Amino acid sequence: MRTVEGFSDYELIDADSGERLERWGDIILIRPDPQVIWSGKRTDKRWYNPNAIYHRSNSGGGYWERCKNVPDVWSIKFEDLTFRLKPMGFKHTGLFPEQAVNWRLAKELIKKENREISVLNLFAYTGGATVACLSAGANVTHVDASKGMVQWAKENAAASGVASGNVRWLVDDCLKFVKREIRRGKKYDAIIMDPPSYGRGPGGEVWKLEQQLTELLTETGKLLSDNALFFFLNSYTGGLSPTILNYMVKQYVVKNRKGEVYTDEIGLPITEKGISMPCGNTTIWTK
Repeated sequence: MRTVEGFSDYELIDADSGERLERWGDIILIRPDPQVIWSGKRTDKRWYNPNAIYHRSNSGGGYWERCKNVPDVWSIKFEDLTFRLKPMGFKHTGLFPEQAVNWRLAKELIKKENREISVLNLFAYTGGATVACLSAGANVTHVDASKGMVQWAKENAAASGVASGNVRWLVDDCLKFVKREIRRGKKYDAIIMDPPSYGRGPGGEVWKLEQQLTELLTETGKLLSDNALFFFLNSYTGGLSPTILNYMVKQYVVKNRKGEVYTDEIGLPITEKGISMPCGNTTIWTK
């Protein structure tokens, strides 16, 4: 498992009885996590004095209980990057901290090349990978179906001091965008994608991962340049094993390319437990 080190503004303090105790800067949150199937003693006092707790509803969704002051928006830093956070529906904060291990890797790979690198970030959410690649000097095309998420990504870029970089911000259905880029003859040196299990495009297009991933990978592979640098596929879907995703990237994205394909779980260290919490996996091809 690849885990994040050096993320001083975020900490997974403890996990117990279906919940995580987390520190986001100075803000303490308790959020549900279905993987936490064990029960034990909650010895850290912050379990009993959080800023907010997210409660799931039996009918779906849930709500935030604000126990004490929680800003509408606050920021945390990872290395030279700054991210704006806020409590959202479905327990989210606008950032997946486990992805920091991939942001760092992308930055390292880009900086080593000493040439102009073009990056396509699909299902790009609030722009963690976009901001990381911009900070490394890459040109980035950021695509997400949600106008609100694209705006949030712009704010993260501004907070990180990279808003003036060479970046395209696009609200679009990712698969449709990929097909248009193929017709235009566009190529990218690196592609990052983080497709959800289920979603809708800006025009109401329905996305179902298991049904459309093969087509997405096949089409996206056509956008890699002859001197492509890397391809990242992130997955949080338990129904698709790392072995399957590794095979699909080899078969549909980089079948006729040299290089290495590997798949690893990514996770977050749990301070109080001495273990790491799995948070999905990433399949990576590098030249």
